[in-house]
Amino acid sequence: MADDDITERITQLIDEEHRIQRDHIGREATTEERDQLRAIEVQLDRYWDLLRQRQARRESGQNPDDADLRSANTVENYRQ
Repeated sequence: MADDDITERITQLIDEEHRIQRDHIGREATTEERDQLRAIEVQLDRYWDLLRQRQARRESGQNPDDADLRSANTVENYRQ
């Protein structure tokens, strides 16, 4: 997946996140909406991670195409 494709996917996810947030302005979000937002957050984390992997590979002289979209479990359990 090319950087432009990853960036486009990130933009789509952000747009979807904003749509869901707008849909429940003035009322509490439903369980379904909260679940959808959490799923979007995880997907955003995964795609941002992929973009960072590609950049790091490029900067170190490696092939950015060898970067893989890591699992949600891997990305969400990084130690900070």
